[in-house]
Amino acid sequence: MLTTLLAVAALAALAAGAFAYWSGAPSTTTATTVLPDPQPITFSVGVPAAELSPGHTAGVSIVAHNPNSYFVHVSAMSLDTDHPGIPPFIVDAAHELCDVGALSFSTQTNGGGGWNVPAKVDEHDGMLSLDLSSAITMSADAADACQGASFTVRLVAAN
Repeated sequence: MLTTLLAVAALAALAAGAFAYWSGAPSTTTATTVLPDPQPITFSVGVPAAELSPGHTAGVSIVAHNPNSYFVHVSAMSLDTDHPGIPPFIVDAAHELCDVGALSFSTQTNGGGGWNVPAKVDEHDGMLSLDLSSAITMSADAADACQGASFTVRLVAAN
């Protein structure tokens, strides 16, 4: 009888060990929020906020559009020079003899703080109007052909 009792106790101990091995310790699950792939923000074509004249600067006005469901931080705005065949400065057709080489743009950072472009709400992109003060300059030796010209400025977010 003692042998039978020891055998049953041994089998019970093995079964408990096997159960512990297979059931393992309780596991925990960490919830992770996965954001959708970010969509690029876009900008309206910039226009000088005032008429440019030789040796002077003007601000540039643009609107940032954010199609994401979360705000997007833009650290800086700079001249878009990465598209061959599409100039960063464009002069109106009536002043095609104006050399846009007389123009320059200073990268803007909003005093180092950049900008937060609001998130999309329902079906409407988040929008932020930016006035980049003293961003565009016309050199003092600009040609007379530039008098009265209107310019557009292509900008990109630079992070």
